Amino acid sequence: MIKHGISEQALLDALPCEIVVTDKTGKIIKANRDYCKAKNLSPDKILGKDIKKISGSQQIVNALEYPTETKLIFRENEDLVVLSNIFSETELRGALEMRFHSHGAGSAGYMELNYSNMTEDIHKLFETNWDVIYASDGDGITLEVSSAANSIWGVDAKFLVGKSVYDLEREKIYYPSITRMVLESKRRVQAIQTTATGKKLLVMGTPIQNEAGKIIRVINTSRIIPNENDLSKELEETRLLLDGYKRELALSRLQEKENNSFIAASPEMQKVFSRAMKVSETDVAVLITGESGVGKEVLANLIATKSRRADKPYIKINCSAIPPTLFESELFGYERGAFTGAERSGKPGLFELANHGTLFLDEISEIPLNMQAKFLRVLQEKEFMRVGGTKLKKLDVRIIAATNKNLLEEIERGNFRKDLYYRLNVVQIHIPSLHERREDILPLSLAFLEKYNRKYNLDCKFSPEVMDAFFRYSWDGNVRELQHAVERMVVLSPQSLIGVESLPEALITADAGEVVHVNEIIPLKEAQKILEKKLLAMARKKFKTTTAIAEALGINQSTVSRKLSKK
Repeated sequence: MIKHGISEQALLDALPCEIVVTDKTGKIIKANRDYCKAKNLSPDKILGKDIKKISGSQQIVNALEYPTETKLIFRENEDLVVLSNIFSETELRGALEMRFHSHGAGSAGYMELNYSNMTEDIHKLFETNWDVIYASDGDGITLEVSSAANSIWGVDAKFLVGKSVYDLEREKIYYPSITRMVLESKRRVQAIQTTATGKKLLVMGTPIQNEAGKIIRVINTSRIIPNENDLSKELEETRLLLDGYKRELALSRLQEKENNSFIAASPEMQKVFSRAMKVSETDVAVLITGESGVGKEVLANLIATKSRRADKPYIKINCSAIPPTLFESELFGYERGAFTGAERSGKPGLFELANHGTLFLDEISEIPLNMQAKFLRVLQEKEFMRVGGTKLKKLDVRIIAATNKNLLEEIERGNFRKDLYYRLNVVQIHIPSLHERREDILPLSLAFLEKYNRKYNLDCKFSPEVMDAFFRYSWDGNVRELQHAVERMVVLSPQSLIGVESLPEALITADAGEVVHVNEIIPLKEAQKILEKKLLAMARKKFKTTTAIAEALGINQSTVSRKLSKK
């Protein structure tokens, strides 16, 4: 390859050291003039020869047999040797050895000077093949930067030299710092970097270690990304499928931009979204119901952020996480000396902290029965008193509650007060389980994929087979199960195009033991309704309680009660 009129061979010959490059089998593919001269062989007798047959080449042979992704610098006799394997992504492609002779000087000072010259020469070599090169020392101090710094980072190269990569990252000259990531992980790192000028770089950061294994240099080589889609070569069918998903997600993406995480592609969830938007304009109490993991907290967040109290406190309480003995003091607060172990100055409760704002009570069914009367009084009278206090405090708060239980059945069992139920249930919004709104599965999958790509600085994509498996799976754990599955696949997938081999075991075996037989083609929704009706009828005959039916069908008990009430 020729760039700027200078051949690679000419550059290799210009470096003041012996250089030999092999492929992964050990066959010599490049050697400079000094190496040929040291071996007393002409270039045509060197190229193509097995490195094992060249005397004095045991170090590079060992490197090929025990590959590592780090570079090593060590002294051998009076020589300074740089040894490195050559990788393309994670695949070993070959090895490189550079040997600098001391010419009898033998002093540490001379070797350091020689190494300094080597760094400059390596820079010249790399700059002909990369858009950017960035060198730092083992403490993250910038040593050398390509002359293209101004157009890429918006600052002159002289400004960057001597600066800490940690400071430059904080100043957003570039983000993230690949050098920092290399120093923290102590291994080679490949990631996408965004510069102050808005450019994106695909950066490979490589640590260089001394004999003791300490990182003494980090070399970043980068290419400017003209288009992020060029990072991976997708299958044509995957691109076509993703185009379809983009059209399907048009409404969902607009909503996600407005409320940060709410996806509503299915008709059922569009109704939920519409109702939530309407009640958010008021201060009425809202009761959100649905199975565990369907997204009740996400809906509560949406209502709170769209209300007139959006700029006021928004306090979330998981009622099941508060010990019954501490419930009163946590909600209402306490005065100084109210009980043993209390803070000397007293403490405001969650009601007090949420004043003028919104209070979200998750798992509302778990409020201790002996606390429900006090809780109801606060909601009705809009005032409360701290534990150990004598002064009433006025309260102005909007209540949003959520539960995965059927509160009417809890009332029948004596676990929940009827008057509190009707005080909370001014407007009820039910979120269907994920398998009841399958149109949301693919948009949610892609939204989570995008989220975890950003979080882990990756560029993963799903194959069509994975998306098909997602759509067919029952998702008994609802949106939470889907979210965790996507995160696990993004983190563990060995390649950017995630295939079925990365699916969780539950999805792979979901079709095993099929007991449903299909004899003719009918609309999918009609088939689902028929199957659901038959299963409910069979379960109702076999089991006496809705709890037993729910356990047999693998769904929430509240869902069983709601579906049976429609019959």
